[in-house]
Amino acid sequence: MEVKQINGMAQVDGAAWNRLAGYAYPFLRHEFLLALEQSGSVCEQTGWIPAHLLVIDKDQLVAFMPLYLKLHSWGEYVFDHQWAQAYQQHGLDYYPKWLTAIPLTPCQGTRIVIQEAIDPLEVSQLLLTFIKQNSEQLGISSWHCLFPDLQQVELLRSLGLSIRESVQFHWFNQGYRDFNDYLYTLNASKRKMLKRERRRVNEQGVCLLRIAGKDVSELQWQAFFQFYTMTYLKRGSRPYLNLAFFQQIAATMGEQLLLVLAIKDENAIAAALSFVGSDTLYGRYWGCYDEYNSLHFETCYYQGLDYCIEHGLKRFDSGAQGEHKISRGFEPITTYSAHWIKDARLAKAIEHFLVREQKAMQHYKQDAASYLPFRQ
Repeated sequence: MEVKQINGMAQVDGAAWNRLAGYAYPFLRHEFLLALEQSGSVCEQTGWIPAHLLVIDKDQLVAFMPLYLKLHSWGEYVFDHQWAQAYQQHGLDYYPKWLTAIPLTPCQGTRIVIQEAIDPLEVSQLLLTFIKQNSEQLGISSWHCLFPDLQQVELLRSLGLSIRESVQFHWFNQGYRDFNDYLYTLNASKRKMLKRERRRVNEQGVCLLRIAGKDVSELQWQAFFQFYTMTYLKRGSRPYLNLAFFQQIAATMGEQLLLVLAIKDENAIAAALSFVGSDTLYGRYWGCYDEYNSLHFETCYYQGLDYCIEHGLKRFDSGAQGEHKISRGFEPITTYSAHWIKDARLAKAIEHFLVREQKAMQHYKQDAASYLPFRQ
């Protein structure tokens, strides 16, 4: 087996890539990663330089790993700015760094995709050796693997990487028949709160439409993009993604997209876009022009819960952060990242930091779980 490095998704056959990646986790699809690059959302100008690794055996693609040379830490959802400052204080450069992740997407999943017949430990060792050798030659400080699944976390831990923990809030479908069946599992006060929030949206004359990605019109995509952009402009920043990205994934993987549109007086006033996996709904982008009582909860959460129940999806991953999700039944779960730091002194310091942080995260997770609204 040999490792081949490419500088863009256009350099690998999409069918071969997708045969390994599958369609259960939409963000690993060739179409998704290609759209990020071809739209200009992920490129050298935005600080993401594609450098994906392919493992070839007898002229066949048997494994791959998305890889980017990062010039900053924005859009990662695992915050290492303090590490960059520590490097600077020691007169060292933290950037560029290697990053294995789905750009701008804090959703757990496989990061090293390997053909079933191939030994995952052998492939992982091969890729890690390649990364370390290139880091020495190119003066790259480190490698970071963000939001891998638990199986790969343990594999990377066995290879000597430092493991970092964080917390997200996910909703789990316990075979509910409908939303009212779910409400029955909540304590009285929270059940009343959720009913009130959904009722308020209706009382304001707002109705919600759920539209499969393949059925979304060009005008609806443009409306969604305006709402998405507003989310960033309200915070004084620029959106990471552009309209061309959304138009491209609509054309190439629309069957795994779900758009929720909020309508008032025949005009769209808000929207949320989710991705549909084999057993998980991934809520990703949202925006609105004006604020309406409880509209965010309805558009981003309750419509997603309805969809999961109706389609038998097991989990709703509505994105990073958001403690307000707890009272609505989203449970704290542990997410992971794995880190290789080339400089031995700083690697030791970061490892000590992670041990302390892990204890704090575990305490935070336990504390958050104590506020869940389920009946005892």
